[in-house]
Parts: sequence; C-alpha cells; structure tokens
Amino acid sequence: MFHWLEKRPFFFSVGVFLVIAFAGLIEIVPDFAQASRPVAGTKPYTLLQIAGRQTYIKDSCNACHSQLIRPFKSETDRYGPYSLSGEYAYDRPFLWGSKRTGPDLHRVGEYRTTDWHENHMWEPTSVVPGSIMPAYKHMFHQNVDLETAYAEALTDKIVFNVPYDQPGMPKLGNSKEDFPAAQKMALEEAKKIAAEMKNQDVKDAVARGEIPEIVALIAYLNSLH
Repeated sequence: MFHWLEKRPFFFSVGVFLVIAFAGLIEIVPDFAQASRPVAGTKPYTLLQIAGRQTYIKDSCNACHSQLIRPFKSETDRYGPYSLSGEYAYDRPFLWGSKRTGPDLHRVGEYRTTDWHENHMWEPTSVVPGSIMPAYKHMFHQNVDLETAYAEALTDKIVFNVPYDQPGMPKLGNSKEDFPAAQKMALEEAKKIAAEMKNQDVKDAVARGEIPEIVALIAYLNSLH
C-alpha cells in the first residue's frame, strides 16, 4: 500500500492532507465546542434588557460601536479583558461590529453608570467634549416595544433552549398568555433604573406603568460586562 502511494505523488499528497486534516479536527473541535459554552456567570438577557438591545439595534448604535475586545495590549488596557466566545452564548444576533467611530462597548457596564448614560444619550457633549455622536432625546419620550422583546425571548427559549428558568429571569411559558407576568418583572426592573435617573418625564412615565426606550437601553448597557 505504502509503495503504491510513494509512486503516485498526487494520491500521496491527498492522503497526507486527509490525515493532517483529520488530526486537526480531533484537536480543534472539542476545544471550540468547550469555548462556545456559556462562561460561568453568564445569564440570558432579561426582558427589559432584550428590549434595550432591540432599541440599540433599531437606532444603529452597532454601526459606530463594536462589542468585541481583541487580545491586544492596546485593547485590553483601554477596554478590559479580551472577549471570550462563551460570553456571546445568548446573543442573537452577535453585535461584534468592525467599525469604531465610538469606543467598544463590550464591558461598558463595568465603568459607566445609569446617570452617565442618561446624560450621554440626552446630550453627548455634556460628558464627552467634542463628541460627534448625535443626541437621542426621542428615547426619553418613546416607549419601548415589550411585546416584540417577549416574542424574541420566547423564541430563544423554545428554539435555542435558552435557560429562562434562572432566578430573576422573565417568567416564560410557551405562549403570549404569560406576557403579563413577564411585563410586570420588566416594569419592576425599569423602576430601579428610573430611580437613579434625573429626568422627571421618565420617572413619571415609569410610575404610570410605561417604559421609555432610554430605560431599556440603559438596562442593556448596564448588563454588558
């Protein structure tokens, strides 16, 4: 068999390639599967955080901000530990991005506060002099779409088996009939965020049982760490 291969360079090359490829897969696939599992402590997004993430996408925040810290000293010095694949286990879609008009936000929840985000979204230059980011004042008056956020959470649970059975997670059944209970949990979370904000219109809206987009967005940004 080996003498036959030695006399036929093409087949010999193909055989060597197949052996190396198979060995490579044996080495790589198990590590890749392990790395893609949720990092310890990683939890699914709450309903309010999902709504904030949808707002983040709707207003194209991901067009100017990445959420992927690369393993280079210049990146880790500025943004914190480099990103691990398991940290994105519950992200659909991923918001890694490739363009940074603004800073990376993957760990923004570790060094920015609710108060900072409120001021920044209302008037960016008030906290970042010279910022070219536009103001997002409409978020303070426009209510978030919780029903769509609930539909996404329900899809993640049924289709992707996201573990929405952890403490503090929205109570999800298998239909929209369970929406009121999840909505109540989102409102309770929103009240905690609104209590840290200064905008009286936002406070009044949450007290009425409404959730402005800015509250949901801050909930999402605070979860990034």
